[in-house]
Amino acid sequence: MTATDGGSATEGDGEAGGRGAGAGIGGAAVGGVGDGRAGAGSGRPGGDTVASVVRQWRAVHPDLDTGPMEIIGRINRCAALLQQAEDAPLRRAGLSRAEFDLLGALRRTGHELTPGELARETFSSGAAVTKRLKQLSERGLVERRGDTRDRRVAHVRLTDTGRDLVDGLLPDQLAYEAAVLSGVEGASQGELAALLAGLLGQLEGRLDALRV
Repeated sequence: MTATDGGSATEGDGEAGGRGAGAGIGGAAVGGVGDGRAGAGSGRPGGDTVASVVRQWRAVHPDLDTGPMEIIGRINRCAALLQQAEDAPLRRAGLSRAEFDLLGALRRTGHELTPGELARETFSSGAAVTKRLKQLSERGLVERRGDTRDRRVAHVRLTDTGRDLVDGLLPDQLAYEAAVLSGVEGASQGELAALLAGLLGQLEGRLDALRV
C-alpha cells in the first residue's frame, strides 16, 4: 500500500480525517489548521503547534499526564495539514485524492470489486463510494456490471482509460509525496513508518474486536 492508498485512511471520504482533526484533544491540537499558522512551528517536538497546546493544558491541569496528547495531537495535526495540501498531480488530472484511491484500489487488487468492498478498501462510507463511482463512470474511468445471480450486487472494474490514467499518475504522485516528506531523513522515515504500522495494527485490532 503506497502513501497514496494510505491517504484513504486519513482522508477517506472526508469523514475519518475530519473527525480526527476536530474531535476532543486532537481538535484542540489542530485548532489552528485553518488560520494560516501552518508554518508557525519549528518542525521540532517542543516547538510546534501541539507543543503550545500541551503547555497550556499543563498549566490548567498540572496533575494530568498529557503525554498521549503529544502523540495523538500531532498525528491529527499532520493528518489535517496533509488533507489540506494540494495533490498537484491529481489536481491536474481533475481527480480528488478520494477518487484516486478508488481507482488505485481497483488497479492494485487487479480484479473487480463491489462498492462495499471498495468502501472497506478505502475506509469510506457506502454513500460516498456510490457518489464517486457515478462521477468516475461518467468520465469513462470505471464501469459496472450486474451480478448474474443477484441483481442487487454490482461489480466495478477499471476501463482501459482508467487503468492508463492510474499508471500514468502514480509515479508523479509518489514523487510528490516523497517531496512532502523530504525534510525527514530516510532512516527516520523507516523508523516512523514502523512505529505508525505498529500503532495502526493495534488500533485496527481493537476496532475489529469491538465489531464482534
